[in-house]
Amino acid sequence: MGELALSRLLLLNDSRYPWFILVPRREGVSEIYQLSDEEQQQLLRESSRLGRFLMDSFGGDKLNIGALGNLVPQLHLHHIVRFRSDVTWPGPVWGVGKAEPYSEEALAALRERCCTLFSE
Repeated sequence: MGELALSRLLLLNDSRYPWFILVPRREGVSEIYQLSDEEQQQLLRESSRLGRFLMDSFGGDKLNIGALGNLVPQLHLHHIVRFRSDVTWPGPVWGVGKAEPYSEEALAALRERCCTLFSE
């Protein structure tokens, strides 16, 4: 979706949930504590900015943030907007159901919406 000061912003291609992933561009880093103090603060700023943007944009009931990394060791933070009406509420979203990919039009609209994140 784009680049922030420290992280690349990715979108999970599952339209059931607004699900974005921040990936700090630091090779070989699998844990937050491996970042410098300044980078840790930058990651927190980017995560907070993304979280605020997602909740303002999608009006979710809850924002789930997680850094699991069991399958992909590169440090990354999942940001998932949850709704009381979603199919897995209040349970976890991982491994439940089949992903429903975004249409090209929906992807284009999301990219356009995200532009405000990169202009600040």
